Amino acid sequence: MKQTAQRVFLETLAAIEIPTVFGRKLDRTGSVAQAAGAAIDLREFREIVAIAIGKASFAMAEALNEILAPEYRADGILVGPAPPRPLPGWKSFIGGHPLPSAESFAAGRAILDRLARCDEHTLVFFLISGGGSAMVEQPLDQSITLEDFQKLHLALVTCGAPIEEINVIRKHLSATKGGRLATAASRATKITLAISDVPQGQESALASGPTLPDPTTIQDAERIASEYDLLPKLPASLRSLFEHHALVETPKPDDPAFARSQFELLLGEHDLTHACHRACEAEGFICLADNSTDSWPIEKAADHLLALLRVLKKDNPRRPVALLAGGEVSSPVTGEGIGGRNLAFTLACVPKIAGKRIVVLSAGTDGIDGNSPAAGAVADGETLGRARKAGIEPAEFLHRSDAYNFFKILGDEIVTGPTGNNLRDLRILLAY
Repeated sequence: MKQTAQRVFLETLAAIEIPTVFGRKLDRTGSVAQAAGAAIDLREFREIVAIAIGKASFAMAEALNEILAPEYRADGILVGPAPPRPLPGWKSFIGGHPLPSAESFAAGRAILDRLARCDEHTLVFFLISGGGSAMVEQPLDQSITLEDFQKLHLALVTCGAPIEEINVIRKHLSATKGGRLATAASRATKITLAISDVPQGQESALASGPTLPDPTTIQDAERIASEYDLLPKLPASLRSLFEHHALVETPKPDDPAFARSQFELLLGEHDLTHACHRACEAEGFICLADNSTDSWPIEKAADHLLALLRVLKKDNPRRPVALLAGGEVSSPVTGEGIGGRNLAFTLACVPKIAGKRIVVLSAGTDGIDGNSPAAGAVADGETLGRARKAGIEPAEFLHRSDAYNFFKILGDEIVTGPTGNNLRDLRILLAY
């Protein structure tokens, strides 16, 4: 059954491949492109500019190239993981993640400089996917250093706050977030095509919403900083902005930059769970999806989902059942080990499912979980017994934030390598 769960996960990844989805959502006939619900005549523009940001940036940029070619081409900037090959017409940066790097700063500067040259005769495609918050960075205050921003991002990703709250802070300190890329090309026609790794309805949190009006406020940012006791963890240059109430407000819906701006979600959480649902049914499972545990602490999420799984199995005693959950659980870092929230979630389930006919798989659709080389892990009712025979205890590894090494010892880590995609995390729970 562990192999079945892994097969379902891989089939789900195959069903959400970007080139296939991109071709359904963006089309071109002659000079007319259909995108974001609008028909756009490419002949009306002097230039086409493309900015691709995030873990899925290469696949999205390559798909855009194929749709525009051979008559049209974009002057592009690509920021993401190391691209597998060069893309004609694109300048590439390898963005840092989960912390911004020197290339993240260089990419942010290059993007802002390029957008500043856009005018009413420019069409800009923004191709946005998860991971962009760290991969593209530039402070509003140019006196703030890369090292300061690295400390900021480290404090944010380890404080235990959900991603939407983390991004509120980022938006109010960055020149590339919270709608500010849209305002950087205020007169241009702008189309954003997005692959979302944030909760449905919160797309302005995706890569910290670089092209969307920001619904959050300075007061939200100050409240979150206080709630998670962030100020003592920040460098003096950033801490003083909060202490002196000197944050700069983000662009709101009435900003003129959004008048010629369209947004379309190419892939989101629903697409992920729907594809997994089909894969589970093909394997003969009675299947149910429940996404209510988004941003919950891992222990609470594990108890809730396992309770639902037991009810689903009780209602279907003669059939194997599958419970699916998308979204991201909260897993504060408590040690210096190797792991991520998916590995931690699976590890937290190990003692809860011991001796039972249950399989739990949790993995990231980008192929990378936290600071580990794995996408996630899989466990079943025999995992605890196997671990103890190997002389290892789940609680010790969980406390050290070292879930990757726990599962590596048992051979139950899931390694896909970077997938070139980045929807949300996926949890698959099977009972048989």
